[in-house]
Amino acid sequence: MGLNRSFSSYVLKRCFCSSKRVIFSQSLLSNSHNLNLVRNGVKGNIISNNNNHLIYEDKRFSLSRLEILKNERIKPFSEFLTDNYNRKHDYLRISITERCNLRCTYCMPEDGIELTPNEKLLTTEEILRIVRIFISQGVTKVRLTGGEPTVRKDVVELVKRLNELEGLKEICMTSNGIALHRKLPELFASGLTSLNLSLDTLIEGKFLLITRRNGLNAVMKSLNKALELNLPKIKLNVVIMKNINEDEILNFVELTKNAKVDVRFIEYMPFEGNKWRNSKMVKYEDMLNNIKVVHPDIYRLDHNHGDTSKNFQIPNYKGKIGFITSMTENFCSTCTRLRITNDGNLKVCLFGNNEVSLRDLLRQGKNDDEILQHIGKAVKSKKAKHAGIGELENLPNRPMILIDDFYNKFHNGIWLKKTQFSNIRRMFSTFARNLNNDDSKLTHVDASGNANMVDIHNKEISHRIARASGTIVFSNDLPITLIRANSIKKGDVISIARVSGIMAAKKTSELIPLCHPIMITKVKVDFTIGDNKIDVICSVECDGKTGVEMEALTGLNVALLTIYDMCKAVDKEMVIGNVKIIHKSGGKSGEFNL
Repeated sequence: MGLNRSFSSYVLKRCFCSSKRVIFSQSLLSNSHNLNLVRNGVKGNIISNNNNHLIYEDKRFSLSRLEILKNERIKPFSEFLTDNYNRKHDYLRISITERCNLRCTYCMPEDGIELTPNEKLLTTEEILRIVRIFISQGVTKVRLTGGEPTVRKDVVELVKRLNELEGLKEICMTSNGIALHRKLPELFASGLTSLNLSLDTLIEGKFLLITRRNGLNAVMKSLNKALELNLPKIKLNVVIMKNINEDEILNFVELTKNAKVDVRFIEYMPFEGNKWRNSKMVKYEDMLNNIKVVHPDIYRLDHNHGDTSKNFQIPNYKGKIGFITSMTENFCSTCTRLRITNDGNLKVCLFGNNEVSLRDLLRQGKNDDEILQHIGKAVKSKKAKHAGIGELENLPNRPMILIDDFYNKFHNGIWLKKTQFSNIRRMFSTFARNLNNDDSKLTHVDASGNANMVDIHNKEISHRIARASGTIVFSNDLPITLIRANSIKKGDVISIARVSGIMAAKKTSELIPLCHPIMITKVKVDFTIGDNKIDVICSVECDGKTGVEMEALTGLNVALLTIYDMCKAVDKEMVIGNVKIIHKSGGKSGEFNL
């Protein structure tokens, strides 16, 4: 066999950008012509001849994993992974944990999820065996998802072991970026070739509102670390929600100007517990038209195999822009991906409910051929396309966090005809209590029904935090325009509202009769200005014997009322709403997050 392509086609094991060694099959170098070509290309020295593989020490030559494997010899594709519409599935997504360090509103149900018992989860060895089976049938790309994959303790070791599997060209990960920056160098060195970061806003206060957690700085640190490492593929996944972050589309577009980052805007999709409504969704065409106003020269790129997004380029921008249009223009006809849930179920469609438990097959002692029969049956059952708007939102499906997991109960069989959503109401917070115990009694009323201030002298002092959020929505564009230009006649709306919120939080015990006077250590009022609304978050902290929820709510409401008062001359139909506590920590009841 002659070397009629680049010598890199014959590298049979991994070779990273930082690698100093390249391994070639001895059988391919059996004649002097081939050996000389390799020596001339690598310009290295033979340092070992082990197990029929020739190993070269190379001081000047390096290739990325993608460059090395992209020209591998193509084999006929597996019938097991080809469905009835001739779609060939060479991309496998595996959820390696259901745990997450964020609580995104579109992903996590408001009242939490029930964590799967550990014994029901896939072990590392089971994950590796499943991947080997799929690689043997033509899968070349694996993506690790969650939950948040970086919370899995052995994630670096898992990537390293996946990288040792011959035939795997891409090892990808989707992460929220909160803890990623600490592990990314090791992950990259272990073989990670692609990273998708989930990031829906570039505004700190809005990040807290969407994810119910702080952490925007940590995500940006992960993005910068990925760019510093020169990771081959870096993408940002941005779920666009009406009146939440649609005003940031152009800000995200600008991230592609000077950095090789692809930004993909995702239509808001319905999943169990995320309170999807058509009115919350921003259509792909509307997003694109918004961008065209500023960038009329944006143009469509050709579709590549496996693309889930419609990709566009702005001239002279380093990165690309994509749109994932699952709701308005599905891409089912070119789908190449299959999913394995954290508990080992094969899911052939993101929006489908039929699943097959590979975990149970493995634990029943089935061999690879027997497992492939079940995989093939599942793939052949894949429909031509998923449901559309008007139908999709009414179909049962796992919460998003459990797709890429859910403890499914089924009887004496492999096929799971319908995901069950019973008993998913356990909250992550210790704040949830049994309503039948004594703690459920009203604390501000005595046995006779009279108003009563709670006695706190026996309580322990602890650091307490509370955050409250709310929104004021305007009926026209004028208030926002004037606020941005600082042209409201009464003065600087945001600055005055911030001061009034801080003052009100400190005066809470004078306004709310049964609240204790508290030595507040910190009050912070944040504002996020949208197209027709302002979101406000009031955070209060203290070291004391009782919580500061009322202080946070008082500061929030007075800040909102101040905005109302200052803008009522230009808008008589403002609406204040969605006022709630979104975080509380400290004290006996522990932590609560909404």
